[in-house]
Amino acid sequence: MRELAGIPADENDIVDAARALAPKIQARAAEFEIDRRLPQDLASAMALAGLHKIASPKYAGGSECRPLTQIAVIEAIAQADGSAGWNLMIGVEVQGFAAAAFPPELAHRYFSAPETIIAGALNPMGRAEPVSGGLRLSGRWPMASGCQNADYFWGQCLVMDGGKPARREDGTPVLREVLIPMAEMEVLGNWHANGLRGSGSHDVQATNIVVPDERITRVTERVPFAGSTLFRFPTYSRLAYNKAAVATGIARAAINYFKILATEKKPRSSKNLLCERGDAQRAIADAETQLRSGRAFMFEAVSQMWDLVKAGEPAGPEPRALVLLSCINAVQGACRAVDSLYAAAGASAVYADSPLGRCHRDVHVVPQHLTVSPQWTEAAGRMLLGLQSDAPIL
Repeated sequence: MRELAGIPADENDIVDAARALAPKIQARAAEFEIDRRLPQDLASAMALAGLHKIASPKYAGGSECRPLTQIAVIEAIAQADGSAGWNLMIGVEVQGFAAAAFPPELAHRYFSAPETIIAGALNPMGRAEPVSGGLRLSGRWPMASGCQNADYFWGQCLVMDGGKPARREDGTPVLREVLIPMAEMEVLGNWHANGLRGSGSHDVQATNIVVPDERITRVTERVPFAGSTLFRFPTYSRLAYNKAAVATGIARAAINYFKILATEKKPRSSKNLLCERGDAQRAIADAETQLRSGRAFMFEAVSQMWDLVKAGEPAGPEPRALVLLSCINAVQGACRAVDSLYAAAGASAVYADSPLGRCHRDVHVVPQHLTVSPQWTEAAGRMLLGLQSDAPIL
């Protein structure tokens, strides 16, 4: 066991478990790109190592790891392969939020098995009609990362009333989440992407499936059944730091790949190795600066919010704004780091089988996600100035 900076001693083992799996994942990264999904044996290995349960309540077999530990685990897998890191990140989030949304006895029943993997999407793409004892629903959810490796899909839907969305007294639509065995879902096989090709982020579809009441949750109307510090941490902050961890893990991999390339490659029309060129030296210096400074800001902001929530204090506008900004900055810094290395690598990085080229493709998918999009920078700035912001993520 190694003591890891900022990570409690009792959570070091789970980070070591992730790092132990990394070489096996890295060795098969090209396979993921071709198959457009993670192989089941590696997905199961991550689950059996406890990686999918790091953000799940203890009553559901989870370890309830603190945020910095979650970041370190996801980074370790993303450093091995971006798609594997993305799949783990989504699996961690979905299982953690879903398990906390169920009463303890049901959460234990559905999620406590070590090998359990959950895919999901909390966007209301399903349409559900109430029936005796449950809901009958149909819908199509896009980008269900890791769906081919999952046991269940947890998806949100609109409850319908006479062909129109049902509404609560305040006029907002009635939303429910449904837990569906993946055997009852159709995977549409439409994931053809520039980056994170191996993440299996296909659309999934349900057609006239009846979901019993015990597999239905109400995250928009009910506080989580789990009440410990992790589950009082703001939802969008949790979503942001996990996305950032994928980007920073990919950037660290890019730096490592560039070091190997720079000490082996002699650029065309040059007698010297790439590492002896000024542009290569500037590129790796810039990459380390961008990555390390972005991580430091993120770790500081996330740690400060954790201390607030743990002490029972509200996570007010400024802490939430700082966490979001730090995660956006970490992702942007990771992208800039990889861009610098990619440019300095020359033609070697343009080939489909180039690990550095894969990092370049993969890292640029991350800021496309809503939770770490730079579009929220102004909204966060408003909050830092004491102004109101109507941005839903804040």
